[in-house]
Amino acid sequence: MAAEQHAGSHQLPSHIDHDAPVFVISVAAQLAGMHPQTLRTYDRMGLVVPRRTAKRGRRYSRRDVARLRLVQRLSQDEGVNLEGIRRVLAMQDEIDDLRAKVSDLTQLLQLIRSAPPGSRVFTADPAGGVHMGGPDRPWRAPRAIGSR
Repeated sequence: MAAEQHAGSHQLPSHIDHDAPVFVISVAAQLAGMHPQTLRTYDRMGLVVPRRTAKRGRRYSRRDVARLRLVQRLSQDEGVNLEGIRRVLAMQDEIDDLRAKVSDLTQLLQLIRSAPPGSRVFTADPAGGVHMGGPDRPWRAPRAIGSR
């Protein structure tokens, strides 16, 4: 019982950032089942681009390691060449972006549908800019409709 209480005081955060650059190249290579030189090659090719430290050292995230595993699986198990892998990764990135936009638009639609009848969903500022929400309900626009 004491061990359970002790373990409870050192719980992991509820949200773990899969994009946090935490792995040095040797650890990322081991997790992906590759040689570190392969990771350097993929970085130069733009297939998996890790973040850099101030001293230019590579730091890989959990998402980077998953992407490395996908590259290896496509290459070794599926026989896809590197240009084909580049295209698969580009399409996967596009799918991820589209899913995020669909999520943002779904949120916007729910806001509009939940607004009381006659309420303003859009308002204009004195300069002519259009904003979401009314004067008493400010609301930040989702990424899908914000400027990039």
